Amino acid sequence: MASRRSHLFLIALIVAALVGVGLLAVPSSPYHRSLREGLDLQGGLEVVLQAVPPKDHKLDASDMSRSISIMRNRVDKLGVSEPEIRQQGSNQIVIQLPAVHNQDQAASIIGKTAQLELYDLTPSLLPPSIDASENPVYETSLFDLLSRVQHSSVKGTPGPYYLFRTKGKKQLKGPSATRAILLKPTKGKVPKGDVVLSVPPKAVVVTCSAPTSAGCPYSTTGIATTPGVVYYYLFKHGTYPHDDSNPYPQMTGKDLKLTGTQQDFDPSSGQPIVTLQFTSHGNKQFHAITKAEAQRGSALGVEQSFAIVLDNQLYSTPTIDPSQFPDGIDPTAGGAEITGIPSLSEAKSLALVLQTGALPVVFNTIERTDISATLGKDSLKQARDAAIGGLIVVMLFLLLLYRFLGVVAVIGLGIYAAFMYAAILLFGVTLTLPGFAGLILTIGVAADANVVIFERIKEEGRGGKSMKAAIAAGYAKGFRTIVDANVVTCITALVLFGFATAEVKGFALMLLIGTVVSLVTAVAATRAMLGLLAGFRWFNHSGFMGAEASEIPRWQRIDVTGRRRLWFLISLAAIVLSIGALAVKGLNLGIDFKGGVQMTLVTKQPTSLSSVRTEATAAGQPDAVVQGEGKSTNAGNDYTSFQIRVRTLKPADQTKLENLLTSKVGAQVRSVTNVSASFSKQILKGAITSIIVSFILIALYVTLRYQWRFAIPILRTLLNDIPIALGVYSISGREVTASTVAAMLTILGYSVYDTIIVFDRVRENMRLMPRASIATIANISVAEVLKRSIVTSVITLLPIIALFIFGGATLQDFAFAIMVGITIGAVSTIFVATPLLTSLIERNPEYARRKGDVLLAGAAAGSGAAALREAERVAAAAPTPETPMDAIEEAIEGPPTDGAQDAKRERRKRRRQSRPHGRPR
Repeated sequence: MASRRSHLFLIALIVAALVGVGLLAVPSSPYHRSLREGLDLQGGLEVVLQAVPPKDHKLDASDMSRSISIMRNRVDKLGVSEPEIRQQGSNQIVIQLPAVHNQDQAASIIGKTAQLELYDLTPSLLPPSIDASENPVYETSLFDLLSRVQHSSVKGTPGPYYLFRTKGKKQLKGPSATRAILLKPTKGKVPKGDVVLSVPPKAVVVTCSAPTSAGCPYSTTGIATTPGVVYYYLFKHGTYPHDDSNPYPQMTGKDLKLTGTQQDFDPSSGQPIVTLQFTSHGNKQFHAITKAEAQRGSALGVEQSFAIVLDNQLYSTPTIDPSQFPDGIDPTAGGAEITGIPSLSEAKSLALVLQTGALPVVFNTIERTDISATLGKDSLKQARDAAIGGLIVVMLFLLLLYRFLGVVAVIGLGIYAAFMYAAILLFGVTLTLPGFAGLILTIGVAADANVVIFERIKEEGRGGKSMKAAIAAGYAKGFRTIVDANVVTCITALVLFGFATAEVKGFALMLLIGTVVSLVTAVAATRAMLGLLAGFRWFNHSGFMGAEASEIPRWQRIDVTGRRRLWFLISLAAIVLSIGALAVKGLNLGIDFKGGVQMTLVTKQPTSLSSVRTEATAAGQPDAVVQGEGKSTNAGNDYTSFQIRVRTLKPADQTKLENLLTSKVGAQVRSVTNVSASFSKQILKGAITSIIVSFILIALYVTLRYQWRFAIPILRTLLNDIPIALGVYSISGREVTASTVAAMLTILGYSVYDTIIVFDRVRENMRLMPRASIATIANISVAEVLKRSIVTSVITLLPIIALFIFGGATLQDFAFAIMVGITIGAVSTIFVATPLLTSLIERNPEYARRKGDVLLAGAAAGSGAAALREAERVAAAAPTPETPMDAIEEAIEGPPTDGAQDAKRERRKRRRQSRPHGRPR
C-alpha cells in the first residue's frame, strides 16, 4: 500500500510538472517563454574576434570585460533583437546578431577598435609622405612606400612586418608584429621572389580612401578622392629626441567626451557631420594645436590641416582658416565637428564608434559566418521534420516490439519531450542546427533507457516471476546499467562543451540536458506507471506484456570466444584498410580545419559550373574552387546548388562576388563562412584534446566502477572504432567538419554505452556461475543480451536515419557519421570487446584453471538467477562437453533425444574438423 501511495504521489508530481510545461508553452500565459532560435535557424551574422594586445601589454580579464561591454553598447545601438555576446577562452569574443540586415556594416562596427587619434598634419608626416615645401605626398602602393624607408635612422623596434611578391608588388602576408611570426609558415625563410618590408620605428602607416574618407591630402594640387584607390601616408607615432614634449599624435580619444559626441547635420549645407566634445585637457590641447596651425598657415600663405585618424584610417582633414581663426579654435564655445562625411550612414557609424569608446586592445576577425534568412527558415523546417519523424518512428517501433510495455514507453517518451521543451525554455538554451541534431539523438537515448529495463523485466518474467516482482527486479538490476551508460554519455557531452567551438557547444548542451531528462523519465515516470499498474490482475498476463517464456533463439548463440582469433583478424584487417585509405586518399577536411572562405548559393534554374567559375574569375577570384551540390543535370554539369571556396576574401571582394553572381547567373547567396588559419588550428587542437580527455575520463570511470581488466577493452574504441569510422569517411569522401568531431566523440561514448550493457551481464554471471570458465560466461552473457544490444542500437539509429532523410546537408553529414559509428560500435562490442575481456580475465589464475569447464547456462529459460543455478547443479554431474558451443546448445535445447543423437554427433564431428586438434580457439 505504501508503495502504491508513493507511485501515485510521483505521478501527481509529473502531472503537475506537465501543467507547468503547458503554462510555459501557451502564449497567453503570464509564464510564457519563447524558444530562442540560433543564427542557423533564422539567419544573421556570427563573428569570432580575437584580442591582439600590444607588445608591452599583457591581456587581462578587465580588457576582455571592458571590450564585451563596449561591443554590447554598439550592438544595442544597432537595434538588433536578442543579440548574444560572450567570451570564448581567454582572448576571444563570440558575437551573434540574428536577423541583422546590413551584415557588412555590423561586422565592421562591432570589432572596430576606435583608436581615435588627432594629428597636426604637417609636422606629423614623415618623408616620403611630405616634400621639402611641407606639402603632403601620397603613395598608392604600400610596397613603394615601405621600400623607401627601410633604412630609417630612427632608433627603436620596427614593425609591423609585411611580405610582398617583388614582381607585381602584391602584398602576400601581414601585418605581423615580428618578422619571426610573419615567416613562421616558411620556417623563417623568405620565399624566392618575395621580400619582407617593415614600418620604421616610431612610425605608423595611415591609409585614406574614398568614399570612406572625406578627402585625402594630395600634394599641392588638391584632394585625392578617386573611388577604389587606397592612399598611403607615413605618420610619426611616439616621441622624438628633438621634440619629447610634443608626442605624436597630439591628441587621442581619451581627450574626447563620449556623451557629447553625436551625429548631426551642418545647418548651412544640411550635410551630415559628427560633433565632438572634449575634456578640459582636450579643450586646451585642441586650442593649442589649431593656434599653431593658424600661425603656420599665415606665415606660409597656405591653410593647414588637422588630421582625424580612426584605427589608422584618415577620416577627415579639416583646414584652419587663419583669417577666420587667427588665434585658433576655442572648443569651449561649442566643441568641434567632423565635416565632409560622404553619407549619413557613414556619419552614424563614425558617431556610434566614438560614442561607445575605444576598445582597450585590437581585435582581429578570425571567423565570420553570414546566413541568409531563407536558409535559416529551410534549416528550421528540415530539423523540425527530422525531430518529428524520429520521434514517431521510435514510438511505432516500441509499440510493435513491447506491446503494452511499448504503450508505457511511448507515454514516457511524450513526457520526455515535454520536459525537454521545458528545460530548453527554462535554461534559455539557444536552439541551433547542431542542437537539433543533439535533440534528435537524445530521442534514441531516452528510448534506450526503457529498452534496457523492459528487456530485463521480460527476462525476469520468463524466469517465472510475477509481473510485479519482475518489474521490481528489472528496475533494480537495470538501474545500475542505465546509470553507468548515461554517465559515459554525460562525460562525452561535458568534454565537448568544454573544448569544442561555439557551433558544437549547442549539440553538447542538448545531449547533456537530454541525457539527464531521459534518465528522470525512464527511472521515475515509467517506473511509477508500471508500479501503479502492477496492482491490477490483468497486468500479470505475461503474453499481454510480451514476456512469455521462450527459449533463446539459435541466432543469438554466437561463439564470440571460441573464434576470437577470427574476429580479431577481421578487425585488424578493417583497421589496416582504414589506415591505408587515410594514408593514400586522406580526409576531405572542411574549412573548419583548413581555414578559408566557403560560400553556398542556389539558382532558380540549373546553371553550369563553368558559368559560376567565370563570374568568380571576373570578381578577382581565379583560384576559386567551385563545386555543384545535390542532383545534377546535363551530364553532371548543371546544378541549382553550389559551393565556392577561396583562401581569403575581403569584405569588399565578397560584396563584388555576390553582386556578380546575383546579376549574371541569378544566384542567391545562402551563407558565407570565413575561417582564419589560426582559428582552424584552434578547432583542430580542440578536437584532438576533446577526444583524448573524453577517452581518459571514460576509461577512469569504468576502471573505478569495474576493474582494470574491464577497462582495457575500452581502449579498443579509440584504436578500433574511431580509425575504422575515419576510414569510412576517407573512402566515401565526405567532408570532415567540427560537427564530425562531435559525431566521433558521440561514437566514442556510444561504443562504451553498448559495451557496458554486455559487461554488466558478464559481471553478474561471474557471480552466479562460480565454477564456469570465463569463455562460457562470456558466450552465455552475449546470448542473453544480444537482442537487447541490437534493439538499443536500432532504436538509436531510427531517429538518426530520420535525420539523414529529412535533414539538410549539415545534418545529413552529422547523421552519416553517427550511423557509421553506432554500427561499428555495436559490432565491435560483441566481436572485439567481449573476446578481449575474455582473454584478459583468463590470465587471472582463478579463471585460468577453468578453461575446460562446462558452459553452465540456465538457458532453458534464457535468464534468471534460479535457472542459472539449476543449470549449474545439473551440469556439475554431467560429462564435460567438448566445446563451449556444444554446452550452449545442450543447455539451451536440453539433452538430445535418441532420434537426434546421429545429427548431434555429426555436428560435433564437423566442428572438431574445423578446429586444429579439435580444440576451441
